[in-house]
Amino acid sequence: MKVHTAFAFSAVAGLAALTMVGLFPQRSAAQPAAQEAESRAAFAVVATVIGSPRCQGCHTQSEFPRQGDDQHRHLFNVMRGPDDGGALGLPCTTCHGQANNAASGVPGADEAWRLAPISMGWEGLTTADICRHLKDPVHNGRRIGEQVVDHLRTGLVKWAWSPGTDAHGRARTTPSVPYFDFIAAAEMWVQTGEACP
Repeated sequence: MKVHTAFAFSAVAGLAALTMVGLFPQRSAAQPAAQEAESRAAFAVVATVIGSPRCQGCHTQSEFPRQGDDQHRHLFNVMRGPDDGGALGLPCTTCHGQANNAASGVPGADEAWRLAPISMGWEGLTTADICRHLKDPVHNGRRIGEQVVDHLRTGLVKWAWSPGTDAHGRARTTPSVPYFDFIAAAEMWVQTGEACP
């Protein structure tokens, strides 16, 4: 028993000595603070996209989607429906196809068009609230970490950067951050601890 105790003591003493000479550097108190600051800065980039009309129109907390930069209620009394994909008999895919329709101005994406569930709605939330929702599986579609970033790679999200034109031929606005910078910021936010403002 004494041999094992002596060996354990000398092993701990040896690791402590290696740490002191820098072979296994200890994390300084400044490193977690710097990482948290980096995570918050990354989320600030993500938040600029989340706040754009292209995202907010589908992440509503209402029974209908929103349209345009002014976020008016969807025309023709379009409703959310029981599965977030439109009312019974009038699903979103009735009008929204797999690509933008230049003739009608109806947007489409390489994925079934639908609303985000109410639990993932962002209307009226602060940036800090949205951040907390994004990392809470109850509010983000049961995703954790990299699964959140995987969602940001879907056709519906990518559509925001190529939204086409409206019914009058006017180009829809796009998020102010390029798509690849947005994804890089989202990955950094996850990798650095998902800090919120």
